[in-house]
Amino acid sequence: QVQLVESGGGLVQAGGSLRLSCAASGSIFRIEIMGWYRQAPGKQRELVASITNRGNTNYADSVKGRFTISRDNAKNTVNLQMNSLKLEDTAVYYCNLWMPGQNYWGQGTQVTVSS
Repeated sequence: QVQLVESGGGLVQAGGSLRLSCAASGSIFRIEIMGWYRQAPGKQRELVASITNRGNTNYADSVKGRFTISRDNAKNTVNLQMNSLKLEDTAVYYCNLWMPGQNYWGQGTQVTVSS
């Protein structure tokens, strides 16, 4: 089994910044992709950003230029630096880890952006 522990969510004013972190532990043998998803009330969960074990990144169009994903392969951690936050970024953010044949989710951390 794999456990994902997220931290760093909270309340921030529009235009502000937050940094999310996720640490993976357990039966980890080869992490291919780590990423962040989010789900706002009444909406489907959507990809925010992902990063492969080679450092290739992918971002949702809505966050390009504002969010930066990074990863420490040695520590099995992934971070999401979120700048210039907007009201529409309010959601529960979930860490995701994919290994061949296995997919894991964190418990989620709330990010609330206020005006």
